[in-house]
Parts: sequence; structure tokens; C-alpha cells
Amino acid sequence: MVQLMTYERAILLSQLEKEFGREEISQLIRKSERWENKNSEGTDAEWTKAMSLEALSFLDEEDTYWTFVAARLLLAGVYREASTVRQLEVGKVYTAFATQVEKLVEKGLYDPTLTTSYTKQELEEIGLMIEPKRDEIFTYIGLKTLLDRYVTRDFDKTPIELPQERWMIIAMTLMQNEKTDRLAKIKESYWAMSNLYMTTATPTLSNAGKTHGQLSSCFIDTVDDSLQSIYDSNTDVATLSKFGGGIGVYMGKVRSRGSSIRGFKGASSGVVPWIKQLNNTAVSVDQLGQRQGAIAIYLDVWHKDIFPFLDLKLNNGDERMRAHDIFTGVSLPDIFMEAVEAREDWHLFDPHEIREVMGFNLEDYYDEKRGQGSFREKYEACLANPILTREAVPAIDIMKRIMRSQLETGVPFMFYRDEVNRKNPNKHEGMIYSSNLCTEIFQNMSATKFESITLEDDVIVTRRKPGDFVVCNLSSINLGRAVPADALERLIPIQVRMLDNVIDLNRIPVPQAERTNARYRGIGLGTFGWHHLLALKSIAWESEESVEFADKLYEQIAYLTIQASMELAKEKGQYPLFEGSDWQTGEYFTKRQYSGEKWTSLQQAVAENGMRNGYVMAIAPNSSTSIIAGSTASIDPIFQKSYSEEKKDYKIPVTVPDLNQETTWYYKSAYFIDQNWTLKQNAARARHIDQGISLNIYVQNTVKAKELLELHLNAWKLGIKTTYYVRSTSVELLECESCAS
Repeated sequence: MVQLMTYERAILLSQLEKEFGREEISQLIRKSERWENKNSEGTDAEWTKAMSLEALSFLDEEDTYWTFVAARLLLAGVYREASTVRQLEVGKVYTAFATQVEKLVEKGLYDPTLTTSYTKQELEEIGLMIEPKRDEIFTYIGLKTLLDRYVTRDFDKTPIELPQERWMIIAMTLMQNEKTDRLAKIKESYWAMSNLYMTTATPTLSNAGKTHGQLSSCFIDTVDDSLQSIYDSNTDVATLSKFGGGIGVYMGKVRSRGSSIRGFKGASSGVVPWIKQLNNTAVSVDQLGQRQGAIAIYLDVWHKDIFPFLDLKLNNGDERMRAHDIFTGVSLPDIFMEAVEAREDWHLFDPHEIREVMGFNLEDYYDEKRGQGSFREKYEACLANPILTREAVPAIDIMKRIMRSQLETGVPFMFYRDEVNRKNPNKHEGMIYSSNLCTEIFQNMSATKFESITLEDDVIVTRRKPGDFVVCNLSSINLGRAVPADALERLIPIQVRMLDNVIDLNRIPVPQAERTNARYRGIGLGTFGWHHLLALKSIAWESEESVEFADKLYEQIAYLTIQASMELAKEKGQYPLFEGSDWQTGEYFTKRQYSGEKWTSLQQAVAENGMRNGYVMAIAPNSSTSIIAGSTASIDPIFQKSYSEEKKDYKIPVTVPDLNQETTWYYKSAYFIDQNWTLKQNAARARHIDQGISLNIYVQNTVKAKELLELHLNAWKLGIKTTYYVRSTSVELLECESCAS
């Protein structure tokens, strides 16, 4: 243990010397015992040194405090620069909040609503709520990430916003339209964020209060089987990608290669050429040069193009059939998994031919119960019809191709469609075909259909019938801080209110997405810091105790989240499609076997008052925002206890949070954990999550095919709705920035 701390001390000291100069750091360390003036009096330079020395004074070689030393020194530099710009003493830089807001609105860097929605007096009161001491909570990498990527910058890209101001601007933005106790709600929102009890999703964290960008995380489109719909969808995807959204696209309705077009047999080129177009969109619409767009494409496992689809990201074969910059996901019914396990044949069909011959869309059905239901009935009807063309292949051969691609590229994602739709609280209004870029969002979907183009009074008018274009609005609880602080009961109501307000404030540049957002008012309250919390509570990952703890904790989170949405419905009204939902009928609660007086009372209250939000919980990957909050990502185990965070312009040493002689035994690397324990934990928590969980599977590159197959079969049998990346030790994968929350 001492060795680890010595290593961390050395490499962080090296980083500090690189940033601040070796001589300056050496002088500070030499003078630390002699320095007496540790208050904010004196010159700015003296105050800065005092602050740095205060940070150094509590260090011990065996403690993991070097990251906080680095953070204090970084803060000292930030405060010094702010004092120059604001013409204030270093210790008083936060006192200019109201003036700063007015200046940045006038300059065009803040949204004008910050001054039109709030009076000068209110701005002054809000400024007094800021707690500068909370800057000291940040780790070095957390603070640097916030400053480098999220705070407001001047037109020359110089940071001009302090960390606590970012939290306050987000709170002001999200609460601007509250009718009662607005300042108190701002204070609560600020409390939640500034204590790092929660984080908002990356788009909200980055764009709230600024003059550009939108606040929602990611989107899901359904492509109709027509040339116009395919191109319209590409345009919508490009528009959303431009503003930072991650995109999921369902292509299962598009006819397969060799299908007929207007009766001409063999005319269709299938889904691959259209996917390649989306791949080019992802590369071309690169979000102001910050990063290229991120798009996940989903296809049904019964679609005739499934084999070329599974090969899209492979590094060998015909490059004309490859799309390396998108991500793939496969929609899997129960009956396919049964065929895999029994080593039976599976049949591939053309969705267009099924529509023409059978008069229905196979993708519009699911099995209402395990082992029986309308999907298998319709699938078997297709099998029984001799007119339909089909291709019979061993189901295990498809699964082998899936696993081959996963071990080489990390994808496809696995989407277990029957389980998703069985648990859909809004199945009275639609169907869920696929998920989003990060596999945690499940909401009703339908294609936007092209109707006509006309020339009216020298204006070209395009008419489309809007479908359900899914929108994800995300934020996450920091379990490693909020649970030990016993903050959940206070935290979750304000967090749900913040998420709900995103829906009304957002301006999404795709009309059908705005319509869907308003119809369902879907939000995704999630979590991160699971491994951090287990270590703090001395619970081993591979234990029944971890499974029981997951069940108990997420039941509490679910109860508080549903209750908060119900209370908001009483105040502001229920979502438009509440009537007939599982929320209204009570089926949501009975399906999850909730019992006891507490749950019975909540069920009755929901039936009487409604829900403000049709969907309420989703656990996203949130890797970048968990770094800001100084915790571990999502529900994932750690990679390593000590590692380096690498970006284009730096390489910074990091240790896992609260690493010490007690917690080290509970920080086991993901690649050495039996993944079946991860599946058990997620099955336990999934019961309480109405949408989904970004669930990575970690394997070493020596994993055997039968071992990976067993993991997939276990996930399906346990009722897990999706799995995200298969993370092999030999595969580098993209982190989902949009869904980071």
C-alpha cells in the first residue's frame, strides 16, 4: 500500500512541477513549515501561496491526498487569473457574481434570460448562495476536466467562469420558470450539484446558461421503409449531431438486399448503403471540431441483412461493406435465444415482403410472457407461409458472428426486445424497437412518415406525419457521496424537478422530437459510483451481499423517484399519455412485486394524481461526469486502482476514490471479476429501473467462445434488458460523451 502511495506522490508531484514550475513547487514545500500567514489577508501573491501551503500542510506520503494538492494549486492559478480580470482581490473573486452575469450576457456569452428572468436584487441574493469552499471538494482531474471542457469561455477560448459559478448558472437556468419559491429551489439545485451529490448530463452541464447548444443527451429515430424517410432521417440525425446529441437509429423496417422495389424483384441494395451514409454523417458533422458524431444503428436478428450488418465494423473483408465509425446493436427476441441454446435453426426474412404478403409488421409484436406471446405466433406464421422467401441458418452461427464482432470491436450491443416491451410502462401507446447510443433508454418509437411536397404561394411545403422520436434527459446520483451523507431523500425531489424542467426549456431542432418529448416527458435519473460505494461499505463485488445491497438501494431510489414525479404531477399536471399506462392501472407496481404499506400508498397516490413523467429512471455510462465528481463510473467495476487519464494534451495520474488500507481490498479490477456477479447485481437493480442500464461485460482477450456465450445466455435468462460493450483487454472503445451524466 505504501508503495502505491509513493508512486502516486511522485507522479503527481511531477505533474505539478510541469504545470507550475519545479522551482516554485520546491520553494513552497521548503517554506511550508515557516509560513504563518494562512488567511486571505495580505497581497494576492501571499494569499495564493498561503492557499497552496495549506493544501500541502496536511499531506502524508501514505495518504491519497496528492490529487487534492494538485487541485488546490490549480485553483490558486484560476483565482489569480480571475482576480486580474475582475479587478478584485484573489480571496474575493466570487463576490462579483451578479456583475459577472450581466457582463457575460451583454457580451453574448450568457443567455439573455439570465438577466430578463432575474432582477438585479435576485442576482445579488443568488450570488450570496455560492460556497467557495466547495471548490476544495474537487480532485485534480475532476477540476481540470470541468475547467477544460465545461465552464464558459471567452471568444478567445479563455475560461471566464469559476467552478461554483457553473453550478449556479445551471441551477438558475433550470429553475427560471418556477412559479413559487424560485430562489429556494435554485439554492437546493446548487446544493445538490456543488456538493457533488449529483451531476447533470454533459449537454446540460456544458450548455445551460450559454447562448448555444441544447440540454438533452441523446435521441432515437425510427427509419421508415421509403427513400424519402431514409434521407429525411439522415438530415434529422445530422441536425441533432451538430448540437452534441448521441443518436440511436432503428433500421429494422428498411427492406433487405434483393428485395423488390415497386414490384421489380432484386432491386433493393438493403440496409448497408444507408448505414454507410449515416457513417459519413457521423464523421462529417463533427460538433464544431470537438468530436465526431456518435451514432448507433440497430437491426433485428431475423432481418435478411443481419450477416453483413454484423460485419460492418470488422477490420478485414470488403471495405465497401464496412462502416467503422458507427456502432451496431442487435434486437433479439426470446425465441432466438431459445434457438441458440437448443442449437436450432433460425430463419431470416425481408421485412418488406412480410408486410406485402402477411399484412403485418413482424417488428410490431413481442412475447407478452416468457415462452409465449404474439411475436412467436407471428414468426411461426411467417415460417408456415410457403410464399415467403426465407434463409435458414443455425441460430448458433449468428451468435458466433455476434461474439466474433464483439471481441474484435466491442459491438454489437444486445437488445432483448421482449423483456424491454414487457416492462414498458407505456405499452398502451406504442412499441420499443431498439435503444439509444448507450443502451439505457427505452421509450416508445415510431417512424415519421413522408406525406407530400407542394408548392404553395411560392413556398415549398413538405408534410410529414410525425412519429415518436425519442429524447433522453439525464442526470445521475453520485452514490459514493450521496449515500454516505444520507442525502437521497432531499436530493431526488430536486433532481427530478431539474430533469423535468429541461423538457420545457429545451429547444430541439427536430419538431417530432419536441413533440415526443412533450407527450411522454421522459427523464432518466441514474447513478454512478457503485464500486466506490461498495468499497466504502466494505462489500465485495463477488458476493450475495452486493446483490442484496443493489436490490435494497435501487428499490429506495425507485420509490423516491416515482414519488417525486407523482408530487410534481400534483403541482404541474401529469404527462399527456398517463391514462391507460401501467402507472395508472397499477400494473407497473404489481409486475415488480412491490408490496407493503409504503408501496401500496404510493401506487394509490400515483393512480389518483398521475405521473409528471412517463419514464423516470435510466443508468447511463457517465464516465466523464463521474471523473468531475471524483467517483467511479456508472455501475461498472474499476479498471485499475491506479491509472493515467489520457487526453490529447495531457496524461494525468489518477487513483480510485478513497483508496486506503481498508478500501483497497474491495477495489477489484473488472477484468478479474466473475462477470456473473455483475449480471446478478444488474438483474437485482433492473427490477427497479423502468428503462435500462448501460451494462458493460468485461472479458480478457483469452476468453473462450463458450464462456462469452454463457454470459449472454445468463444475461437473457436473468431478465436483463440490454448489454452495452463487450470490453476485451485488447479492444479500445469510445466513451459515450452525450449520455455522460
